Amino acid sequence: MSIEPEAALVARSLWYSQAATAELRDEPLPRPGPDQVRVQADWSALSRGTESLVFQGAVPESEHERMRVPFQGGQFGFPIKYGYAVVGTVMDGPPALRGRTVFVLHPHQSAFVVPAIAVVPVPATVPARRAVLAANMETALNALWDAGALPGSRIAVVGGGVVGALTAWLAARLPGTEVTLVDLRPERAALAQALGVQFALPDDAPTGCDLVFHASASAAGLSTALLAAGDESSVVELSWYGTRGVTAQLGGAFHSARLRLIASQVGRVAPAMRARWSLRRRMEKALELLTDPRLDALLEADMAFEQLPAHIASVLGPGAGALCQVVSYRAR
Repeated sequence: MSIEPEAALVARSLWYSQAATAELRDEPLPRPGPDQVRVQADWSALSRGTESLVFQGAVPESEHERMRVPFQGGQFGFPIKYGYAVVGTVMDGPPALRGRTVFVLHPHQSAFVVPAIAVVPVPATVPARRAVLAANMETALNALWDAGALPGSRIAVVGGGVVGALTAWLAARLPGTEVTLVDLRPERAALAQALGVQFALPDDAPTGCDLVFHASASAAGLSTALLAAGDESSVVELSWYGTRGVTAQLGGAFHSARLRLIASQVGRVAPAMRARWSLRRRMEKALELLTDPRLDALLEADMAFEQLPAHIASVLGPGAGALCQVVSYRAR
């Protein structure tokens, strides 16, 4: 039995109907089967990276299958229902899950029915609103695994968006590391201070680093990252450029310094950990890592779900400076 009376089960979902245009649609909800749950959304998060490329219709055709997300509606380009960071409450399903706060890789939708195995309970030590960062924390965790980050390292992270900031915060938890967040926006200095890392503008970026992460999704940022790398060190590329080309400065000291450029992507567990870690285990760990209240510095003020179509361009459009835009499904 459900923990609330069942009225007409209809959900509202966000669809990108054409480039840079969004709308809300009604969707009937089926009753959950024996191994399914019905989740009422409380919060979700808009991704300034991948989701902005979907919003703009800039996902390359070659990546259409690989970039599918669980429970996606429609196809690339339009119309499409996309997203992967919802935190909600299980309203109906197995007794062990009923009433639990869970994280789900699901598009923006007020309620939905999914297999019970698709929901991951949020630890009691993590506030539900902060848990929307779980998918980005997964990316940061996978990046450190791909990099083989070591204690005592001097590390630069170029690009102070959500993924870059989480990568910097996570790297700073390794004993003895010196971590600098590099960004064009001077106001990101306050974010770096809140996360316990150093800050630099690109012209003042450190050099001779043992490890560099790049997350600015720009050619200029990649150039800064390569210049920051010390001899025989690695630059881990976290940016995804979609259909945009990017120029990498592979002249200068790139070869003489014997630099390594490593692609990191969250769709698969990093090779060093893959034999022992499932995607679910990694997600559970990402959620566990969200206990630090300093991470609330990444969360923007709530945007009401019903207001998304009118205001989403201010978050996902070119040049937008939002960090993690939190979407609230709670009645005002």
